[in-house]
Amino acid sequence: MLAAILIFASTVICISQTSPENDESTLVIESSPDMEIISFSKKVVVKNEAKGVLVFGSDAVVEGRVTGDVAAIGGSVIQKEGSYIGGDIIVFGGKYAPESAEPLREENKQTIVYAAYEKELRELAQNPLQIFSPTFSLAFVALRVFSLIFWFVLSMIFTTIAPGAVSRAVARLNLSSAKVIAIGFFSFLGVNVLLFLGLTSLPNYVNAVFVSMAFLILALAYAFGRVAMHVAFGKLIQKHLLSDRNRSEAFTVLIGVFIWTILLSIPYLWTFALLALFSAGIGLAFTARSTESWSSR
Repeated sequence: MLAAILIFASTVICISQTSPENDESTLVIESSPDMEIISFSKKVVVKNEAKGVLVFGSDAVVEGRVTGDVAAIGGSVIQKEGSYIGGDIIVFGGKYAPESAEPLREENKQTIVYAAYEKELRELAQNPLQIFSPTFSLAFVALRVFSLIFWFVLSMIFTTIAPGAVSRAVARLNLSSAKVIAIGFFSFLGVNVLLFLGLTSLPNYVNAVFVSMAFLILALAYAFGRVAMHVAFGKLIQKHLLSDRNRSEAFTVLIGVFIWTILLSIPYLWTFALLALFSAGIGLAFTARSTESWSSR
């Protein structure tokens, strides 16, 4: 979902009337009553009127009238005295700062503010390519060690509680990993498209349920898919590189976890590895009852 937001937000929607004061870091809106203003890393200042505003990596400043929602990710929403906001205010990584003690707002509209990670989100907006090339540091290494331990324990729990499900998932990957990942990849794209359409057309209370269910399904699919990939890769390495004496279940899982932790730590490559894990998990969910039919072919 985050990838879809970044791609969508990277384009600033054409404005019917903009101010000559616009520069490389500021977008000044004079009058766009029917336009949703979306800006990536540029500060947006609404002088007169706009339908809605979404800013990623900078601030949204309302001096006039916005009839719909105003949202800032990695920035703040600043409502000047005498200005009006008719929809919800949503802020992630910033603050809501009205200049008036009683800002002009539509009744029964929500204000959602999560102040953490403002610096990180701003930097991400200024340099989106940094997600492909992380900075190596002591904290980076410590996080990877913690990730290795966490996924090893979780994988052992999965293989202990549901050995049959994990074995069948590994069998499907061995039979046709390309088919599983392809099914999962296109399903993952479909989920993102449905999320985007839902967020732009459904009521807020429906969106909350819809988004929560989608994230829960994606999280469970990712966890199960990653466990299956750990076991599958561990078995593959043991089969070709290790002797029969070293083929214990715990050692198999440890090898798989170590390989995927390394893959997810390599600049640029980690994005494709993460997408493969999501696709594998979703694909395994959609092909859960097809192992026998594949085997008979």
